[in-house]
Amino acid sequence: MLNQHHINKVYLALGPTDLRKSINGLSLIVQESFKLNPFSHDLFVFCNRKQEKLKILEWDNNGFWLHYKRTLQTPGKKQIQMA
Repeated sequence: MLNQHHINKVYLALGPTDLRKSINGLSLIVQESFKLNPFSHDLFVFCNRKQEKLKILEWDNNGFWLHYKRTLQTPGKKQIQMA
């Protein structure tokens, strides 16, 4: 569960991520692509190409949490453009 008192930083992955990846795959991205420690008290946020789903990877001292959110697109809503 997200514990706001222990979160140092929030990292957002730029560009789409294959959200079929689970804890092992996402923590590997954090280590190899970001050169960061997935066991830190940071949050790592990933989204899919359509920007309608996101996953948040969180370490809480005895295991990983993988939070998942799927939003419903509303007509006329603009998507965020990523460079």
